[in-house]
Amino acid sequence: MRPDPESLEQRGPVDVSFGSHPSILETRSVPWPDEAACAAWAAALASRPAIRDACIELDGPLGAGKTTFVRHLLRALGVAGRIKSPTYAVVEPYALPGLAISHFDFYRFDDPREWEDAGFRELFSNPGLKLLEWPEKARAMLPPPDLRLEITPQDDASRRVLAQAFSARGVALLR
Repeated sequence: MRPDPESLEQRGPVDVSFGSHPSILETRSVPWPDEAACAAWAAALASRPAIRDACIELDGPLGAGKTTFVRHLLRALGVAGRIKSPTYAVVEPYALPGLAISHFDFYRFDDPREWEDAGFRELFSNPGLKLLEWPEKARAMLPPPDLRLEITPQDDASRRVLAQAFSARGVALLR
């Protein structure tokens, strides 16, 4: 049964927020036909000043290319040496002059006490770039992201990326 429109007006504005989910300010669909396209998109993102203090969530199934994207982004930012997946360590820190980077992988994250024990609250309160793989495993403890990249593998080995900005910083990253 549909509500009477007059009764809705009498109640005032309707809150359409969804719990703690931030509003999407901008969305882009980005094709990555191959790894070179992923690397190029990462390099473009690395060139934007807003990257220096961004929180970026990376969503997608195993093998989607989340860690590959992070490697390309970190290389574009100037990280040298081995860039490894933090699957077992949960976080891998990187330091560049004037830029702290934390690459998180919450795939094996099970216990919220780990958050406090590992000092993640402090890492998230400090400036720097935060890259989050499997954020849904720690969603209750995470701040809202600036940007979320949903990476979907296609049948032809390409990737389709849905980029969603949740803050002014996220919008700046997409421009």
